[in-house]
Amino acid sequence: MKIVIAPDSFKGSLSAVEAARSIERGVSKGLPEAEIILKPMADGGEGTMDTLVAVTAGQKRRKWVTGPLGQKVEAEYGVLGDGETCVIEMASASGLSLIPKDQLDPLKATTYGTGELIKQALDDGYTSFILAVGGSATNDGGVGMLQALGLKILDAEGNQIFFGGAELRKVKSIDMSEFDKRIKTSQFLIASDVENPLIGPHGASHVFGPQKGATPEMVLELDACLAHWANEVERVIDVHLHDLPGSGAAGGIGGAFQAFFPSRMRRGIDVVIEYTGLQTALEGADLVITGEGQVDFQTASGKTPMGVAQAALLKNIPTVILAGSVGKGIDVLYQFGIVSVQSIINKPMELKEAMETAGELLEKAAEQEVRLFFYQRNKIELPTV
Repeated sequence: MKIVIAPDSFKGSLSAVEAARSIERGVSKGLPEAEIILKPMADGGEGTMDTLVAVTAGQKRRKWVTGPLGQKVEAEYGVLGDGETCVIEMASASGLSLIPKDQLDPLKATTYGTGELIKQALDDGYTSFILAVGGSATNDGGVGMLQALGLKILDAEGNQIFFGGAELRKVKSIDMSEFDKRIKTSQFLIASDVENPLIGPHGASHVFGPQKGATPEMVLELDACLAHWANEVERVIDVHLHDLPGSGAAGGIGGAFQAFFPSRMRRGIDVVIEYTGLQTALEGADLVITGEGQVDFQTASGKTPMGVAQAALLKNIPTVILAGSVGKGIDVLYQFGIVSVQSIINKPMELKEAMETAGELLEKAAEQEVRLFFYQRNKIELPTV
């Protein structure tokens, strides 16, 4: 019997690698004879770099960069085991987790630090990039990142605009003369499942601005600023970002990559599946176990458990999801080969306790799931009395 274990992280509790190992311990108890394959996963958000570096035996490098509110933060970028591919996780330099909730301000937040990470990797000789753009605190259209890489974005007086989404309304000209020439000879794969346009009711500001601290009034201001920025981009380089699918990713940085970089966008989970070799690992498997901190109707929109289940279904392998919490709308998941969605919480407890004991809870839940699943499949014999 072969079981593939492919979870995402349980945010705030376990990394994807730690979650996979907890599930492995439980499976080993419930089914000691099983062949177990660990494939920690991610979907392009926080944890993607750690997962890809871990599964490819790569390494991480640190650099002090400009944080989302201008503060200095120590960020990381990863190098995969091939020694050639650089992974940059936007959240490391420009993420929500770097700002206290009461200080979130997308009018001022910048992607400058993400640009500094890219520049450092270019300086270190890398030309092949995976960019995981989930978890950003920004709504600046990627302008800060572009500035860090030499693009001059000027106001009416010919001065560089300052940090933040609100500054975009001041843009009067774009000077590409000092934009890093190495970008044209590099390759950039953008890991994101966001297909939203840059502006409008389905754009970056309206859909994602509120989770970054934007009030309804700020949302309207940010959307107008991004529209002005898009107009200037179209005037200078003839790229129409306004309604371009994916341009609204991570506060508009998706549009910056599409306009100024030789890039292509792919669903984050598909990128991770490819680089981790999940498809090969699934050959001959009897069961797949995946999971993440919360599973609900949004899981079907390209999050890790859904992507893993879709890959398993192509090979007619059933999938079990283990989650910290299970929300509404999970019925939609059952049409994709998911046979069970279970919370790991096994008794009344406070959130703090659940997060602190997530590894133990996950281990116990995995043991019970494989016992039940393989008993029903007639692969576990009952002891004789």
